[in-house]
Amino acid sequence: MKTFSSLRVPMSSPDLSDLERQAVMQVLHTPNLSMGEQIEAFEAAFRHYLGAKHAIGVNSGTAALHLCVLAASITSGDWVLTTPFSFVASTNVVLYANAIPVFVDVEPRTGNMDLAQAAQAVRDLAEGGAAARRWLPRRGLGRRKGQLKAILAIDVFGQPADWDALRTLAAPLGLKLIEDSCEALGAEYKGRKAGLLGDYGTFGFYPNKQITTGEGGMIVTNDDEGASLMRALRNQGRAPGDTWLQHTYLGYNYRLDELSAALGVAQMQRLEQLLRRREQVAAWYNQRLRDLPGVEIPYIAPETTRMSWFVYVIRLAPGIDRAGVAARLAERGVPVRPYFLPIHLQPYMRARFGYRPGDFPVTEDLGERGLALPFSGIMSEEQVDHVCRALRQVL
Repeated sequence: MKTFSSLRVPMSSPDLSDLERQAVMQVLHTPNLSMGEQIEAFEAAFRHYLGAKHAIGVNSGTAALHLCVLAASITSGDWVLTTPFSFVASTNVVLYANAIPVFVDVEPRTGNMDLAQAAQAVRDLAEGGAAARRWLPRRGLGRRKGQLKAILAIDVFGQPADWDALRTLAAPLGLKLIEDSCEALGAEYKGRKAGLLGDYGTFGFYPNKQITTGEGGMIVTNDDEGASLMRALRNQGRAPGDTWLQHTYLGYNYRLDELSAALGVAQMQRLEQLLRRREQVAAWYNQRLRDLPGVEIPYIAPETTRMSWFVYVIRLAPGIDRAGVAARLAERGVPVRPYFLPIHLQPYMRARFGYRPGDFPVTEDLGERGLALPFSGIMSEEQVDHVCRALRQVL
């Protein structure tokens, strides 16, 4: 009969203290649960941390991305260059605007946008005709004549994309750069903080992120006009000067409530501590797994001057049965997850645009071999030891 350790390790856990609990309780002693002092303080904390002119709190990272798409004047039939190796929100927000996500594959080491493919795609899409069609989906609105409006790149797993190269691509055509930094709060690219590396940047605060508000998001930008529009759109389209029942724009209820914002304010006060704790857990994993046959630990690019650890994703060698490994780890009290499942192979994307296996081979390879291990800033070294021992046994 098999006997395994009784130690159980959660997949992720938020890092909360009495500071956060007291902050939320203080809001409950006020009559103001929305659009009050806490959201203003949370936004101020982000402006100060990033040196941004504007920070706009919203109720999810998805909402943040959606508003950036709208601020970039992306409308029906427009093309947005992005990648299929991401959480689905980065593609969904393009579809919300009835625009067309145009995919390029990713770089195999980081999972970030492949710059050589991106450069070719930008040239071909600008040329139009047969050159453009090689990048467009097989069917759907993408086959019609469109216009490339923006590049939406993802800072995958907390590592920034190559934003200087992306800006070089975007500038001659006036393309907007949208930075999906929802996984990368605290990351640095060539010494510059993630979030302001494009025209608009976004963060998300789900419980497994570097900071959490339960649910929530933040937009950062130095664009005055875009910021004004996004503030109105998050609040049911109310422009400055509108009364409560006046709505200049078709807007959304994307407001972040005061309880969530108060939690965010407290978490931002502890941000450096939270980042360091996650760095320590990642270092424990790196030490124990770097020489394990069949396992590839995360790669950090030279341009990444600070990695912000959102998840810890290993890649199993080709031929290893990932599902079998996951099942045997679960028997030992170690939950794991595949990371990511390619967006272009999600059922609704295949049905709408005709994508097939083989369309983006690097994304598909990473999707087939990636395995997220339990990870959070409150993991103990004993828990990391347990995960690594179990993985060693299974492999």
